[in-house]
Amino acid sequence: DAVLGKRIAVIGAGISGLGAIKVCLEEGLEPTYFEGSDDIGGMWRYEEKAKAGRPSMYKSITSNTSKEMTAYSDYPFPDHFPNYLPNSKIVEYLRMYVKHLGLMKHIQFLSKVCSVRKRSNFSCTGQWDVVVEAQGKQKCYVFDGFMVCSGLYTDPFLPLQNFPGMSY
Repeated sequence: DAVLGKRIAVIGAGISGLGAIKVCLEEGLEPTYFEGSDDIGGMWRYEEKAKAGRPSMYKSITSNTSKEMTAYSDYPFPDHFPNYLPNSKIVEYLRMYVKHLGLMKHIQFLSKVCSVRKRSNFSCTGQWDVVVEAQGKQKCYVFDGFMVCSGLYTDPFLPLQNFPGMSY
């Protein structure tokens, strides 16, 4: 199979990113997950003082979709959870999901992705240089692909007019 062993960078450890890691593993890919903060949960993880560039919900928010519609298809919410979930229950569910699937070993916390660029030999390899900053130092990784799962409420920079993968 052509995808086996392909290394994939997954950016962001919220609901979409955690699902992306699971799918990568199911497909025989090797995901590395970069999360800029120190924990999973993305915008659902409430923090008293929001950090710049990191979206956050307010403390008492409750999801407006039922737990049946919000759950991962292969991992339902526990029966005792309320039908409409406060953010704390969503984060608790995400922690259960990560533990159940053993995803934590794939996540690098406090690791901010600074850039993703085609390698100089991209036309031959299809590979990307991913520069990540952690502990004040930048490191360049090589990946066969990447998934941006940073959510709706961040400020991505996508030069769409120059991106060959987009069509309108």
